[in-house]
Amino acid sequence: MDRVKFEIDLAAERIIAAEREHEKIAVEIKSFVKPSVVTDFYGALGQFLSYHLVLQEVDPQRTLYLAIPLETYNRFFQTAFAQLAVQKY
Repeated sequence: MDRVKFEIDLAAERIIAAEREHEKIAVEIKSFVKPSVVTDFYGALGQFLSYHLVLQEVDPQRTLYLAIPLETYNRFFQTAFAQLAVQKY
């Protein structure tokens, strides 16, 4: 893992490590601002899976979450496709 450097654009999106009631969490915040929500979703999913893979190696007790705008949740993440992807990944 030391040969790959994960960089986060702190201006628009970031990852936050914290504890919630003794649970170690990390939150990847995505803004979903591209014209295509599907393109943003593909990018977010790829980053999420990469971060999840790294966290399993370096901090396996930490749970990773994806934070998205409420409008994106209501408009896209309620579709059958997005629900299937969330359940799978």
